Amino acid sequence: MKKSIFILSAIFAFTAVSPLFAEAFNSRLSSDERQKLENGEVLIRNINSIKEVCVNESPSSETILSTMKKLNPAYVAEVIQVRPCEGNENLPEQINNILCNIGDYVGIPYFSERTQKWYELYSSAEIKEIREEGNNKEIDCVLEMSLFGKFDSRINVIQKEDFFYYELKNMENLIYHEKFTAIKSKKMVSCITLFRDGDNWILYAIGAIDAPKLWFLKDRIETSFMNRIKTFCNFIFSKI
Repeated sequence: MKKSIFILSAIFAFTAVSPLFAEAFNSRLSSDERQKLENGEVLIRNINSIKEVCVNESPSSETILSTMKKLNPAYVAEVIQVRPCEGNENLPEQINNILCNIGDYVGIPYFSERTQKWYELYSSAEIKEIREEGNNKEIDCVLEMSLFGKFDSRINVIQKEDFFYYELKNMENLIYHEKFTAIKSKKMVSCITLFRDGDNWILYAIGAIDAPKLWFLKDRIETSFMNRIKTFCNFIFSKI
């Protein structure tokens, strides 16, 4: 009897401490990772496959997970933060304003692990065309990244009262030093979504690349492209 009471008490204590995880996240989230989210920290998870994401499938996460499943990337990272809704009622509008202000992408600090130096994540950013219909917005732009030069990109945005979705995709090949194709068109995707889970906002991002895991490129892609994507998502989280 005492043992049963102890088990029930432990279960109750866990659910009482971590109610925000009841719907949003699955068992792939470790206890240490859960604690970081409860502390309000930004959590970055490097995973081997889209099958290893820690967010549960739901109407709120359907858009971002569907995008990534279609991409079927070889390199994946999750960036997550949980914030209370109270005091952050206008978070969807804030994140929309920041992500749609393309000019502010220029100058985001990026640290290269390979060279141990700081660079600009994007050295230039220019909007070519904006199309809007209802809650949806599509932005064609040209971004410039060191080592890869300028490349056409497309941004898709969905904004609602309690939901936000952002998708950035390269629309042409990324050429390394004008020598060879490092990432093919539409194969580098950064997605950021915001949705409610009870009394909390879930800020959830996935950065992904669909590229062959060739031995002579694997380390460079992981340390360069994935760090760039994580830097971008983390920077946006810090701005809101």
